[in-house]
Amino acid sequence: MTVDGQKLEAFVNQAIGDLGAAISACLIHVGDKLGLYRAMAGAGPLTPGGLAARTATAEPYVREWLNNQAAGGYVRYDPATGRYELPPEQAACLADEDSPAFVVGGFECVAAAFTDEPRITEAFRTGAGVSWHEHDARLFSGTERLYRPGYQANLVESWLPALDGVTDKLAAGATVADVGCGHGASTIVMARAFPASRFVGFDCHDASVAAARKAAAAAGVADRVGFEVAGAKDYPGRFDLVCLFDCLHDMGDPVGAAHHILSSLAPDGTVMLVEPHAGDRPEENFHPLGRAFYGFSTLVCTPASLAQEVGLALGALAGEARLRAVFEEAGYTRFRRATETPMNLVLEARP
Repeated sequence: MTVDGQKLEAFVNQAIGDLGAAISACLIHVGDKLGLYRAMAGAGPLTPGGLAARTATAEPYVREWLNNQAAGGYVRYDPATGRYELPPEQAACLADEDSPAFVVGGFECVAAAFTDEPRITEAFRTGAGVSWHEHDARLFSGTERLYRPGYQANLVESWLPALDGVTDKLAAGATVADVGCGHGASTIVMARAFPASRFVGFDCHDASVAAARKAAAAAGVADRVGFEVAGAKDYPGRFDLVCLFDCLHDMGDPVGAAHHILSSLAPDGTVMLVEPHAGDRPEENFHPLGRAFYGFSTLVCTPASLAQEVGLALGALAGEARLRAVFEEAGYTRFRRATETPMNLVLEARP
């Protein structure tokens, strides 16, 4: 092969940029765990020693961490004073867990992925799956922290109102199932907004259900929210609304799950399906967000599906057409895009 020198240089620079981003992802996780971002938020310019004193950390480490963060544009450095500052925009992403822009949970998931890498590498060779519960525990907490801000910002304000007649039912008093509820963030958001309704979160991961129960008690909604260990194809009950938040693509048999959900719907019931925003063709997803989703799909979502019966492996970026096909095969006659955000498709399915 003939190598184009300019193209080679450009790609080397790209790869070095990715190397810097990859090692910085570890340092973002470290900064989050040590409270460095939270200590900088609203504090104005700080010296490394000042930040170290605020966080009970060692100044030499903090100095190098700050320089890494400044080199990546995560903090601002003033060479005249030797001080570092966290701008408010970065603080919204890195220090405020209630901000819709908060992204640090994703870096917690990345830390888990590196821990799980040997298991995933072997799965590439064997074709075997890797179950959700087999991952490093930071995946579970990181996923909740990554998605919860979006649920808080959008679920009650825009997603539920985009469904036909659902908010009226919830205000009057409805029964709701949150399938694949994880740590229960979405369930709790809905329960706070609709006190007349009753909610049950189902998840096959025991530890997540335990965490969800604690979160519901802390939020003061345990009187109208329950959490149970159950799968998407066998959970009990009958519901006016069944929700699936960013989980259908992780299932081994999404058609079977959709069919069971259909059997659990009350007359004129509704399914709200929230999935990552994706085009139907791979090339439509070749952008920074798609790159991240394809990464998590390779390391988490596809292995989870392959570990279950059928093992359809939809992938995190299945796209609306494939999701529609799943529900049509399961017996639904109505399926539409209710609304969307840059990160999510919000789809409505009815019998």
